[in-house]
Amino acid sequence: MFSHVFVGANDVEASKKFYDAVLGAIGIPEGKADPKGRVFYRTPTGMFGLTKPIDGKVATHANGGTIGFACDSPAKVKAFHDAGVANGGKSIEDPPGPRTNGAMTLHLAYLRDPSGNKICALHRG
Repeated sequence: MFSHVFVGANDVEASKKFYDAVLGAIGIPEGKADPKGRVFYRTPTGMFGLTKPIDGKVATHANGGTIGFACDSPAKVKAFHDAGVANGGKSIEDPPGPRTNGAMTLHLAYLRDPSGNKICALHRG
């Protein structure tokens, strides 16, 4: 359904360091910058990008918005979380781990990136 997702970053280098760590923990290669200073993480299933806002104003996070990254194991959910906390992110909501909703168990970890964007690592059990 989605071709790409971009988030605004006030400090693109700090955000790149953070996303290189969290996305690297789940097997996504390091982001590559273009001549405009935007950073791209490309996979066969989509693209994630970082950019300073085009309008020149301060980047802000979407209140109520979350960007979820798929993981192929609960261990990668935990690695994503730990890499994020070690690289300028903030752990939010419940600690990383399983959440049961009826018959389904999800392994989740929620973080705020250095610009305040809410992200999540998810493994469907």
